[in-house]
Amino acid sequence: MRGNSTVNIPTSLLLLVIFSGVSSLDAGQVLTIAGTGKTGHSGDGGPAAQAQVGNPFGVEIGPDGALYVCEVDTHVVRRIDPSSGKITTVAGTGKKGYSGDGGLATEAELNEPYEIRFDSKGDMYFVEMQNAVVRKVDQRTAVISTVAGTGKTGFSGDGGQAVQAEMNRPHSITFDDQDKLYICDIGNHRIRIVDLETGVIETFSGNGMKQPTPDGKHVSNLPLNGPRALDFDGKQSLYLALREGNALYRIDLKSMKIHHLAGTGQKGYSDSSSAKEAKLSGPKGVAVSPEGDLFFADTESHTIRVYRQATGRVETVVGDGMKGDGPDGVPSHCRLARPHGICLAEDGSIYIGDSENHRVRKWMKTELESAP
Repeated sequence: MRGNSTVNIPTSLLLLVIFSGVSSLDAGQVLTIAGTGKTGHSGDGGPAAQAQVGNPFGVEIGPDGALYVCEVDTHVVRRIDPSSGKITTVAGTGKKGYSGDGGLATEAELNEPYEIRFDSKGDMYFVEMQNAVVRKVDQRTAVISTVAGTGKTGFSGDGGQAVQAEMNRPHSITFDDQDKLYICDIGNHRIRIVDLETGVIETFSGNGMKQPTPDGKHVSNLPLNGPRALDFDGKQSLYLALREGNALYRIDLKSMKIHHLAGTGQKGYSDSSSAKEAKLSGPKGVAVSPEGDLFFADTESHTIRVYRQATGRVETVVGDGMKGDGPDGVPSHCRLARPHGICLAEDGSIYIGDSENHRVRKWMKTELESAP
């Protein structure tokens, strides 16, 4: 929800909204802001729209208002400046590996950075699934370090130092208002939590079982079937997507109970339906709005969808359920290819890691919608 980026809307796109009679879900516009459609690591120092990006997953707006992008194919984290639109590399050399702790982040080797978040100090954290670690880049020094994981896959370390603990395919991370770090430890079917002041890691939720998650139960010892993505609402709730479970949940951090929001557990797609009757298709990225609407990348239906808190329905925001590459413009006509990452800007815009199209896209309101 941080940052303030501006993109000019072509007149032709605005006229399309005015004269085509599109629905409310189609009233916005989708634009490509980074990537050429071909994987690669090129274009640093120039316009992001002319640069190659390699399989973008996590996207996040930093405290400086810039958009940060995790690239899985090229093993780097990139930064897109909100004023100039220029792209630069802020972590990774482009070579796959695990090295560089204690040095500059741009000289470190990464292995598939998946998702990125910032703590209250402005330090950058990202998870590397293949290295099974979470790493930190100090915002003042640009020095990189590991804060969780050993680089080996497994399950161990609860109650001890996070840097001595093993994880299994960690994917998503988020912070609460106390700067506690939550990690979706997918392969272990658990959510782990790290106290960054003490460095201690614990299991926050999950018992390691691949079974349906019960509604209304305490989070401590229940099954989580593929906990894939997390977001914090800034108040008292975590929002969780289960990839294999094909469902969305809210975790109340006061009562420590979990509440089912959407998804039957069966894989599928429909344009709009009652949330608990909706079929989801491998959700892998979530972002909650100030109104409590939960936007998510429904990866295997190639769409961006939203759970509307007010109506209790799931709707499609971008895409039509079919894999494709755009075109930019009307959201329902803009096909995506296995999107993974999503974040929200303060103006309500949605940034999308359109992964297999090797593009970063932005859904934005039009001037027509914003007019009084």
